[in-house]
Amino acid sequence: MIVIPKPAIGALALVMLGAAGWYYWPEAEGENWLGYVEAETIYVAAPVSGRLAARPVERGANVAAGAPLFALDPETTNAEAAGAAAQVAAASAQVADLSDPRQRAPEIAAARAAEAAAAARLARASNDFDRMAALARKGFASKAQLDAARAARDAGAAELAAARAQIAAGEMAAGRVAQQQAARAQVAGAAASLRVQRQRQREIAPVAPEAGVIEQTYYNPGEWVPANAPVVAVLPDARRKLRFFVPQDRIATLKVGSTVRYGCDGCGKSATARISFIAPRAEFSPPVIYSDRARAKLVFLVEALLPPSAKPLPPGLPVEVTPQ
Repeated sequence: MIVIPKPAIGALALVMLGAAGWYYWPEAEGENWLGYVEAETIYVAAPVSGRLAARPVERGANVAAGAPLFALDPETTNAEAAGAAAQVAAASAQVADLSDPRQRAPEIAAARAAEAAAAARLARASNDFDRMAALARKGFASKAQLDAARAARDAGAAELAAARAQIAAGEMAAGRVAQQQAARAQVAGAAASLRVQRQRQREIAPVAPEAGVIEQTYYNPGEWVPANAPVVAVLPDARRKLRFFVPQDRIATLKVGSTVRYGCDGCGKSATARISFIAPRAEFSPPVIYSDRARAKLVFLVEALLPPSAKPLPPGLPVEVTPQ
């Protein structure tokens, strides 16, 4: 039997107590704020119902901005657009008809020829009157002859005035001003209807608003799609952000526009993100934050925009954020 001295027993107890304290003592955490990646999904739908004619994208596929996503059956929309185009053409023709001269070009040409003939007769009658007046002053022409020459001159002037009035009447527009304004208003209304139908043609065959990934598809070709029902959900590459939670004693050190560093498993070296939102109200630590130090503490939600990347981080990925 081995007898251990009491001083040695005390020293051994102190060593074991120190080892236990070192083992169970919580590790000191750095200034790390826990969060995750989130993305803003775009749900693409058509404003009208119809049969899904095509859907060239599949779930998980990468799409570029402007790539076609789906198309509804265009038969009805194309017919409505063609009808609106016909209304524009008919209204424009009515405006042109009301704006054209009352008489046709050959009729106006005949009226101008009559005007020239009347002008020639007036010139001859005026010369005859001048000669007759000179003779009457010398006593070689009677007053009756002078009156006849004056009447012939006045008749020629009246004939010329009538010819010119006929030309002016023939060149006037066929419709009155109010009729022309009403016809132009019909053209404007028909053109607006045509723009609506052409916009509808684009809306039933939408394209990707931004580059991203097809997160989900909800209808297959051949199925009936209700109006405003999403057909495709796009996860844009440029709309990804960090959501993390900052303790209340550190929130005053942050401001919108400043940068933070973040890291995650498999991300490689840390990168930076720009703070875009700081919650105006505090909240308790959410259940997703597993941290002894953050548990049961007041925190503020902060969002930071991620820079564009060829390999964007997937939504839901946990991250650790540190102040810059």
